[in-house]
Amino acid sequence: MPRVVPPVADERTALTAYLAHQRRALRVTAHGLTEEQARMAPTGSELSIGGLIKHAARCEEFWTDLILQRQRGTQRKTNESDADEFRLAPDETLTAVLAAYAEAADRTDAVITGIPDLGQAVPVPQGAPWIPAEVEEWSIRWVLLHLIEETARHGGHADVIRESIDGATFDPLLAAAEAWPDPWVRPWEPASPSVG
Repeated sequence: MPRVVPPVADERTALTAYLAHQRRALRVTAHGLTEEQARMAPTGSELSIGGLIKHAARCEEFWTDLILQRQRGTQRKTNESDADEFRLAPDETLTAVLAAYAEAADRTDAVITGIPDLGQAVPVPQGAPWIPAEVEEWSIRWVLLHLIEETARHGGHADVIRESIDGATFDPLLAAAEAWPDPWVRPWEPASPSVG
């Protein structure tokens, strides 16, 4: 797969292609990590790559449910911390959160494909402090742009975390993860265990 989004012909293709690209960038930060490394928070925050991927999956689930006007499980209260959403619980694995993220992405894509008008209204949940009180609805277009923004922001966090863990950066990770046949960068390889 190319490193950049291929040319797009229309708005819907552009929005979905850019969202797919940002998802891919976030997922590749986990390439080759051990479970221990996926839980590491080596920067000044408590963020980990596994936790960021878990959060991204939950974000997509939330927004897709909002589009469908469904509520899944109990919702976090406005005064509750969301810190647990950004870290892996002892019984969660990187493999499981990557699978949940892929499932959430597939569901989002299927829902968006079935909506003919990107201007379709999406009612906002009322009472959340992060939502302006005067806003009553968003559009599907707004939701897609927000998902691109959210995924890109957390992909940037994950890039910094990954580089802090083992020095790996995006292009070499992508070349390794996708086994580029003629890579223009040297694909990432795990460090050899030191002998001694």
